[in-house]
Amino acid sequence: MSALAQERALGDWLAKGLRCIGQIAIQSGDDGGFVLRHREDRERTGLVVSQRADDAAELARFDDAGNYRPLKTAPTLRHGWKLRLANLAELRLALDLFYPGRLAMFAAFEKDELVTTPLRDTLGRQTGMYRIAAQIREDQTDELVGRFCASNGGCLRTIQWRRDAAGTVPSTQLPPDKFDPRHDQTGGAEPVVPLLCQEACNLLVAEARTVVQANR
Repeated sequence: MSALAQERALGDWLAKGLRCIGQIAIQSGDDGGFVLRHREDRERTGLVVSQRADDAAELARFDDAGNYRPLKTAPTLRHGWKLRLANLAELRLALDLFYPGRLAMFAAFEKDELVTTPLRDTLGRQTGMYRIAAQIREDQTDELVGRFCASNGGCLRTIQWRRDAAGTVPSTQLPPDKFDPRHDQTGGAEPVVPLLCQEACNLLVAEARTVVQANR
């Protein structure tokens, strides 16, 4: 999906009152621009101000303790910043750096064009050192997905894929709202642009490999 199409969709979401995405709050400025900040920093003063969309990449890189964030949709976004953006194009770019690919996924979902891949298919297509990930047992898969993908400490994405072609739920240990695009995975109660997950990420595949190796 083109950047322009994503900008149009983003403008529609904002007009509908969807002013949060993940841990980020979006505020419209009087000058036609936008201000982003951590949702927990809305009443906080003394925030460090940035004014380039590209600055989002650095803001998303580390958590509050300075640890690298390999999973950008983990609920570990750092606090203490404010990002001023001049227009909708810069807003789209910044959000795509905070949460890569998620705007396009939601736009596709709204058009009923989101393509999902069952976990077993994702594991089955792995090669090289990750090939053994496909050997993970069903009980191990249930535990792994329930732990790794949980919104509380794991990932804020809303899962849309299934465990297999038969439509088995990814994990019985996850609540039903983990699969509901209308639900705010941060635990809030505001309308959100959901961070949809169309297939298992590389980090989950790597963890599945680790589980198999540990139980050999």
